[in-house]
Amino acid sequence: MLVRAANGASVTVRIVNECPWPCAPGQLDLSRQAFAKLADLSVGRLPISWSLLSPDLPGTIAIRYKTGSTTWWCGIQVIGHRNPVAALSVRTAGGWRRLPRTDYNYFLSTDGTGCGGTLRITDVYGERLTVAGIAVRPDVAQPTGVQFARR
Repeated sequence: MLVRAANGASVTVRIVNECPWPCAPGQLDLSRQAFAKLADLSVGRLPISWSLLSPDLPGTIAIRYKTGSTTWWCGIQVIGHRNPVAALSVRTAGGWRRLPRTDYNYFLSTDGTGCGGTLRITDVYGERLTVAGIAVRPDVAQPTGVQFARR
């Protein structure tokens, strides 16, 4: 993410968690190091604008199944993605089924639908990647061979 202050200073940061309360939508809680590149720390808060960046990450996306995942219940995490992930769907006999995302960043299939099957990963720009052949192996990051395009 590229963060710009009104004074023209900017810094590129990686978002690693949610902004703690009392942050409002659109606000960021920057590290001390990142904030210091925009203004003196004594300022405390300052007006900013920000935009998403599409980093040039090495490698491809990986899939990790959550501890305890089986073919009857699974949590699926997408890692190493260039762009933010908007959705994860699994192929079923009736078509694609979108899985709900947890606040701990796993997509859950509580009835086992799609566990170990073909996945479709969609980024915030609408690009869809289809991945097959990822076995249910909990706690193992399995490379997919695909990556979102750089924007």
